[in-house]
Amino acid sequence: MYNSDLPTRAELPSTGKLLRSTVVAALVAVVLLVTTILPAEYGIDPTGIGRALDLTRMGEIKVALAAEAWSEQKPLTDSTPVAAEPAARPAEGGSTATAGTQKQKADQQHSLTITLAPGQGAEVKLAMKKDAIAHYEWTTMGGGVNFDTHGDPDNAPKGFYHGYGKGQNETGATGKLQAAFDGKHGWFWRNRSDAEVTVALKTSGDYEQIKRVL
Repeated sequence: MYNSDLPTRAELPSTGKLLRSTVVAALVAVVLLVTTILPAEYGIDPTGIGRALDLTRMGEIKVALAAEAWSEQKPLTDSTPVAAEPAARPAEGGSTATAGTQKQKADQQHSLTITLAPGQGAEVKLAMKKDAIAHYEWTTMGGGVNFDTHGDPDNAPKGFYHGYGKGQNETGATGKLQAAFDGKHGWFWRNRSDAEVTVALKTSGDYEQIKRVL
């Protein structure tokens, strides 16, 4: 009735072969998960391969951007002590900004400190208009940190990234940040050491708001 011959029992794969194939496929999936998917999507790199392939930084940025989007929808609550004070006292009867979010005029100064536990990351952003310039200086106490200075436009598309500079195991940086577009621009730090590290940031210049977003 059929022109093709049906396979014999001997030609069919045995249960052992099927089981081995399943185990091999599962092991390959686990290896891919640990070495590529976790670093690229979540910044988790238990093997170190993701950092060697520059996938971990991609995941850290994705996590930071997601945290920023979440924080914009919900008031910021953070148990980490953050000290942020204007350089000049406001006039009597004037209002002072909160530690988490500070609105300011151009060419005034702010400072804040953030303590990072081992493996912890933090991000601070300035709301700036295109071509606005902010001067900054950050230093660390207790060790070096990895950092990424970058910016996000308002309503940034998924996966967008614009970098100004990054480094590993650095103990400080000084310079000016000129906004490439309207949006949020700032710094992401992560403590890769085994001890607490404190980051002290000072900013001044033409920005509308300073906010810790992670």
